[in-house]
Amino acid sequence: MEIKYSIQGLLIYAAMAGYLLALLLQLLRFRRTAYFVFTCGFILAVAAFAYRWFNAGHVPLQNLFELFIAMALTVYVLSLLSEKLLNVKQRAIDMLIGIVVLFPAGFIFSEVPRQLPPALQSVFFVPHVAVYVFGYIFMFKAAAAAVQTFTSKPQYMALHENNTFRLVRTGFPLLVLGLILGSFWAHYAWADYFGWDPKELWSLVTVLIYLGYFHWRFMFGQKHPRISSFWALAGFAAVIITLLWANLSNLFIGLHSYAV
Repeated sequence: MEIKYSIQGLLIYAAMAGYLLALLLQLLRFRRTAYFVFTCGFILAVAAFAYRWFNAGHVPLQNLFELFIAMALTVYVLSLLSEKLLNVKQRAIDMLIGIVVLFPAGFIFSEVPRQLPPALQSVFFVPHVAVYVFGYIFMFKAAAAAVQTFTSKPQYMALHENNTFRLVRTGFPLLVLGLILGSFWAHYAWADYFGWDPKELWSLVTVLIYLGYFHWRFMFGQKHPRISSFWALAGFAAVIITLLWANLSNLFIGLHSYAV
């Protein structure tokens, strides 16, 4: 763990502080002020992303440091979209997610810019990674709603389970699209649509687990909210493995090792 005494680091920490203060205000029921501070945190996250873009000389989606900054600004956007389009209101959770995804960028991963390797210099680079960023945040939000299903009173379980379903249903097509774009990219770069690379494999496993979730819910609806929520949490566990373990573990060394 290291503290970053740089403009990049200060922007990340300022965004974290904004999200943290917004969360505290939200919990204290100062909702309008919390929303304003949440917006300020988002602006700071955008500034951190823009500064990285300027400093690196390419769209900052190359490695985990850049990916977590992108997630930090995405969570605000999806928080608003979830409220307006899905009627899923979990603003305090979204603020917490913003803090969580900024922590690795602020304290764990290196901020040293790197040039894009040849494999990433492709038209598929930005859309492939971007849809996964949005999809992962949707699944993070769904996992949080699933946890609420386990911890809430019986009269609220159906609400949280339904929120989980709406979020998974929205995020799932993004995961599928990311997998399809990655397959075409792999064919273009490595002459093979699917090479059983660890990252490719776990992306496929993630999609299959969420397909199992949809099948279960189609069969039983909201009769077993805790089992449905367990499916959603299993899918998010696969997301974590795909995002982190497949990149960081020595057990999973593959073609996506540049993402560290």
